[in-house]
Parts: sequence; structure tokens; C-alpha cells
Amino acid sequence: MIHYAALPLELVFEGVETYRPDLVETRVGGVTMLIERTGPAEGRIVRLISPNPQDFLNPQFAPGTMVRFAPQWG
Repeated sequence: MIHYAALPLELVFEGVETYRPDLVETRVGGVTMLIERTGPAEGRIVRLISPNPQDFLNPQFAPGTMVRFAPQWG
């Protein structure tokens, strides 16, 4: 990867080693997925965990899509 920037690389990549996303495995619409939590009951899809190939073709479940989900306690 080539990255051109007018800023020093130390500023561009500051914090990349310490970033730890809040990931939750949950079911939305009957599909199991890994979500990066952005709020108490919402998040961004990171990865689908499904044996059904049709789930991967559904644009509703594309990585980066924001979804609402029921928080799981315990």
C-alpha cells in the first residue's frame, strides 16, 4: 500500500496499534454477524457469519451497513 500525505506518518497512523473496537456477535434478520457497536443498540456490520450464500448477496447485510440490534446481556 502506498500512502501519500502532507502530514508525518506518525500523525496519520497515530493510535492504530491501540485501537480496540467493541465487537459483538449477534443475529439481525435471522443472520448471525459480527457488529462493531456504535451505540447501545446499533452498530456497523463488520462480518457475516452465515452458511447461506444468499445472505452474502443481500445488500442489507453488506459490511459497513449500520443496523439496529437487540442488546444481549450476560
